[in-house]
Amino acid sequence: MSTSQPYTPEEYKRILETALLVTVEPLSLTDMKKLFDEEFDDDTWRVLLNDLRAEWAGRGIELVQLASGWRFQTKPEYQTYLDRLKNEKPPRYSRAVLETLAIIAYRQPVTRGDIEDIRGVAVTPNVLKVLEGRGWIDTVGHRDTPGRPALYATTKRFLDDLRLRSLSELPPLTEIERVMDLADAAQA
Repeated sequence: MSTSQPYTPEEYKRILETALLVTVEPLSLTDMKKLFDEEFDDDTWRVLLNDLRAEWAGRGIELVQLASGWRFQTKPEYQTYLDRLKNEKPPRYSRAVLETLAIIAYRQPVTRGDIEDIRGVAVTPNVLKVLEGRGWIDTVGHRDTPGRPALYATTKRFLDDLRLRSLSELPPLTEIERVMDLADAAQA
């Protein structure tokens, strides 16, 4: 395709589709705008992305909007089949790690002391390192109190990995407690 001639809407969609299919991380609208010399208004972008989403609707892959942008991903009902192709086992997290993550997600920003007050036990540095290493939490500042403790919050990667656009899409805490109780029962 020549870059000097105007594209048709179908060509714009194919370029956008190609970029979304080959990138590993979600593409932000800012990054998508770099694909074209022309500038589009928000309605045009919405139409292009919604058309692409509709074209892929009946397949095992879907176009989704996440916290950090747009990406194609496997529909959840097909993921179990793809997991059979993986040789490595998914990471298993301790209850302490999951409880700490839940506290940070639902109460952010929080300090280590806040987490310890809620959990009623000390938080080992390893628990926070696991979550930071996964890219799910980050230090977002320091509380203006003696010792200036670090404030922790979840990241866009956390939302992306959970297939969420914002924290408001997190399930109710009662659902989290039910899942953790089921996991405990399964391990017993």
